This record gives sequence, structure tokens and C-alpha cells, in this order.
Amino acid sequence: MKLLHISDLHFGKTLHECPLVEEDQPHWKEKFLELVDEIKPDAVLIAGDVYDRSTPSNEAVKLLDEFLTELSAKDIAVLMVSGNHDSGQKLSFGSEIFEKQNVYISGVLRKELKSVTINDEYGPVTFWLMPYVFPALIASVLEKEKMSDYDTAVRELLSAQNIDFSQRNVLIAHQNVVSEGREAQRGGSETMIGGVGAIDYKAFDGFTYVALGHIHAAQYVGRKEVRYAGSPLCYHFSETRQSKKGPLLVEIGDKNDEVKISTCLIEPIHQLREIVGKFDDVINSELKSEKRNEYIRVVLTDSNLKTDSAEKLRAVFESHGSKMLEIVNEPDFSEKTYTQRENHGVKKNVGELFRDFFFERSGEKTLDNKENAIVEYLTNEVSEHIGEEKCGDPDDKAVDKFLEFIFDGEEY
Repeated sequence: MKLLHISDLHFGKTLHECPLVEEDQPHWKEKFLELVDEIKPDAVLIAGDVYDRSTPSNEAVKLLDEFLTELSAKDIAVLMVSGNHDSGQKLSFGSEIFEKQNVYISGVLRKELKSVTINDEYGPVTFWLMPYVFPALIASVLEKEKMSDYDTAVRELLSAQNIDFSQRNVLIAHQNVVSEGREAQRGGSETMIGGVGAIDYKAFDGFTYVALGHIHAAQYVGRKEVRYAGSPLCYHFSETRQSKKGPLLVEIGDKNDEVKISTCLIEPIHQLREIVGKFDDVINSELKSEKRNEYIRVVLTDSNLKTDSAEKLRAVFESHGSKMLEIVNEPDFSEKTYTQRENHGVKKNVGELFRDFFFERSGEKTLDNKENAIVEYLTNEVSEHIGEEKCGDPDDKAVDKFLEFIFDGEEY
């Protein structure tokens, strides 16, 4: 059985105010569909974070609609779960209708995980769809007392399923999976990681293959069959240090056969590149460069820059069909006796910073009562811990407490 495993599509993602949904993500979609025609897989597995925001833009919804419609027309099973960026309720809309078209979506956790069985020459393969979960949610669904950590909660959830491990089973999930406490290599654009929600890979013992999403770097965790597909595109300049990106081709044979896994590269329409150096060196190098159609981040190390430096660099890149998305000045202070960098920004309190972040992410200009309550909650929590060593590194209990606050009185 041939499977194509993808995750973290983040349709609607904006990179430094450059909307990738206009050109980059549609280009990836077309290349992926061409790959499907070439490989002819039995199923496509989409392991969460389909959208970049819980309230996606019209363009992002249209892109996913086209993607699923074209996959469905190829008579290929599509199995998809929601991630922490998705609204499970919205993603699940019309799921029963979609199933008639061989598209299976699990956006909202139920006591019995959605399962789909596909047969090949060796018999049945059962796919188990687990949307993004956290302990309080699992405890509520299983009608149990509060669960203390993600690992225990996920093990409880899986043990409550009627899984026949004498047969071949595949799990699709969107979680932070670790190996003996060691986290997977991350990119720069994941959220809610950093030790939060850790689940040991051994919780998935018995599954023939585990299709994971959440981490943007493709890699295995613990054993090669527990696998992150990674994001289809670089969504942060730090991710350019990862291996080239592409869907995972997973080939499953008989129960005792080795699972074959390989990467199918898809070249992006725009490569990301970070350039570090002094202005004169950078501009002289780029004038001679043959690289074209890139997204560029420039880090200038000069102590003093002219006011038109950014304008001159932007003109060079645009002449090569590239876009300079970000330029920052990080002087090499070892050359001079500077004691600190000047901060010309306006100081804001914690609450104002949270509101600015919300407005930037949502595109809204006002907060409703619930949103105001969330901002106040976060402001109070952070203000209490300012100055502590791990102020920016919340543990599972802090995240659990926050999630309980959000969902208090509401249906999961």
C-alpha cells in the first residue's frame, strides 16, 4: 500500500507581510497533485495545521477546497486531522458529506476515534484519526478525572479504542512527540512546543506507521516508523537550514515487512535565503549573484548605516526577481566599545503587547468580551512571573490551566 504523508500546510500563511496563499502555496498544491498522478498512492494523510489560523482567510479556504476536490476526483482516500492552528469545529463542517467522496476528516475529538479501513493484497490497513488533543480534553471525552500530562492522557485515549494490533494500523496525529525526553529538531515557526505537551514515542507502540504533524522539520522520533513529514514550505528563515522539503512516500507491505519511507522533493517557487554581512560586501556579492526569484532576509553587521541602505539593497534584489522580506541591523559590537544597543521603540506593558499580537494575527481592530477576558488572563499570568528564570517557558500545567479557562462552559 502506498501512502503520501503531508502535514502543516498552513494555508493562508503570511511571511513578513508576504501572503504565501497568493502564489507559493498554490504552486506547491499543483506540484503535489502532479506527484499524486505519478505515484498513484492509495491514500493521502494530512496530519494537521491545514490552516494557519483558526479563522482562515477566504483565499485559504478556497485553496483547501480546490485541493480536496482535485484529490477526491482522483479516486484517492484522503485522511485528515486538525492541528492546534485549526478550528476543529470548522474543519469538520460537512465531514459526513465528504466521506461519500472518500475524504475523511477528524476535527473534533470523540470517545471513539474515527477509523477508516482500506484493503490491499495483504488484507486490511486501519487508519486511526486523532485530532490535536490535550489532557483536559481527553479527560472530558473519556469522562474521567483530570489527567496530569499529555503522555498519560494519550495512552488512556488509545487504550480505550478497539485496536487489533495483530493487523496493520496507522495513526494520524498532530502532537509534540519526544524520544526519552529528547525533543525533535524544530524550525522557527512552530507554536506551543518547547517542552509543552510531550508524548513519548513508545505510546504508539504497535502501530505500523505513525503519521505526525506539528514539527516543521521532517524526521523520525524514536523509531523510523514514527515520523514527522514537516511543512511543505519554509515558513521561517531558520528552516532553510533543514533538509529540502517534500511529502513522505510510505510503502506498507505485509505485517512483518519493513515499512519503506522516502522523501519526494517539491521545489518551491521561491527559495528562502538569509544573508549576513556588511553592507558593501553584501551588495557587491549580490550584484554578481546568479540567484533569482528568492525571498531574502538580510542581517547587516555594520556599526553605522546610511538611511538609503535598505532602498539600495531592495533595488538589487528586485532586479533579480527576488523580494527582500526583512532587513535587520545587528552590528558586530566586538569591533567598537559599545555597551548596549539603543532602543528607539515605545515601551508597552504586557497587556498592550498581547493586544498588538492579537490584532496582528487576526486582522481585527477590536476585542469582544471573551477575547478581552483572555488577554486579561494572560496579562495577569505573565505579570505574576516576570523576572523568573523560566517566564517564557510554560509547563503542561500552565497550558492546561489556560485551555480550561478558554473552554470553560463550552463544548469541546
